[in-house]
Amino acid sequence: MTVGVYPGSFDPVTYGHFDIIERSSAIMDRLIVAVLNNSSKSPLFSVEERVNMLIDVTKHLPNVEVRSFNGLLVDFVQANQANVIIRGLRAVTDFEYELQLSQTNRVIAPQVDTIFLTTNLKYSYLSSSIVKEIAMYGGDISAFVHPSIAEKIRAKFAGD
Repeated sequence: MTVGVYPGSFDPVTYGHFDIIERSSAIMDRLIVAVLNNSSKSPLFSVEERVNMLIDVTKHLPNVEVRSFNGLLVDFVQANQANVIIRGLRAVTDFEYELQLSQTNRVIAPQVDTIFLTTNLKYSYLSSSIVKEIAMYGGDISAFVHPSIAEKIRAKFAGD
């Protein structure tokens, strides 16, 4: 069984993330979307909120589960008996950083491979930071995130 882990902060999950999730779920027997709890960042959404949003938008994918994690990704991967890390690439600049991470992870856990998926061209510019900035100024984010996610983002910036 091939078990993949797609890690990220997903603050918030965008259509770019969702594209990678859907495509990964089609090539993995089981896919774990791993939400990073990074205490050094100040996210818009709590880990629990991000996990719940991802569960909601992936509920139609039967082989996808969503979990949060702290610490080293390779430790999480091994604890979940996974053998593949999935990373999305938007641009060449992403590749250099991701290659370093991949090679480091391979030294720590030689049995874990990394697969890079290039993003759909229509999402190559998209990031969670851009979505949050547009939303903060009241812009339309409907082209970037699922409607239920857009609603939650608008509520956060409205103070609800």
